[in-house]
Amino acid sequence: MAGLVFAAVAPHGFPIIPELSEDAEGALATRAAMQELGRRCAAARPEVLVVATPHGVRVDGTICLANVARGAGTLRWHGRQVEMNVPVDGRLTDSIAATAREMGLPIALAGFAGNRRDQSVIPLDWGTITPLWFLGHDRNLAGYGDVLAPRPEEDSGPPVVIATPSRALPRAAMVTFGEAIAEAAARDGRRVAFIASCDWAHTHRADGPYGFHPDAAVVDELVVAALRDNDPGRLIDLPEEQVANAAIDGLWQTLMLAGAMRRVPMRGEVLSYEAPSYYGMIVAAFTPAG
Repeated sequence: MAGLVFAAVAPHGFPIIPELSEDAEGALATRAAMQELGRRCAAARPEVLVVATPHGVRVDGTICLANVARGAGTLRWHGRQVEMNVPVDGRLTDSIAATAREMGLPIALAGFAGNRRDQSVIPLDWGTITPLWFLGHDRNLAGYGDVLAPRPEEDSGPPVVIATPSRALPRAAMVTFGEAIAEAAARDGRRVAFIASCDWAHTHRADGPYGFHPDAAVVDELVVAALRDNDPGRLIDLPEEQVANAAIDGLWQTLMLAGAMRRVPMRGEVLSYEAPSYYGMIVAAFTPAG
């Protein structure tokens, strides 16, 4: 089977990475669920990982795709550090961009440094590094932050496609983009996984950077219920006031998942939910129905 073979909603609270925190800052259930997610993803044998992150390179009014040869980044936490350097899949990036444009979506292709793709690199944010760490790229690559520097003999995981949406776009555009991902994956002929990198309400605690709002618990409960019901598409109707009050960052990427599921029906399972600090984290795995 080629095309979309696996999908996930995955958090990006990076203290869950074992190399950064022994106790995951209280999110041990999330860490365990992410380890299980990694096992399930590996069992699906994807050849390319498409990651949608809210924290990458954003271009206002577009969905931005990384038009580069590699992505590289570093995460630091309480004196510890991990680094990542991953190949970016140009073929599927181009196909998703072309398919999305055919569907009428505004797409930006972002590069950095060299003008040729093979000389260009993009910074990796916590929204990409955290899920990728559990999905086959879990090793330190100190000294390989420069795209032109010598690299390891082989990469530890599949090549990636990186997408970052602008929230200025209508929510329906995210659903359409998810359809474009599924269609491009089917045309590509390889096995593809889609990862919606999402944290949820960021207003669970008064001492957090966004303060407290009672809608945090309400919205997280609605999201968990939608995912458990295998119906992420209904989140398109979340009231904007609640979205703002809860300060979620997962809605847009999850609507992409809903769009992909329109083309490739999938069954999902929520593996965990917890909010050990000021933000909520959900881990959910999806596999094609039948």
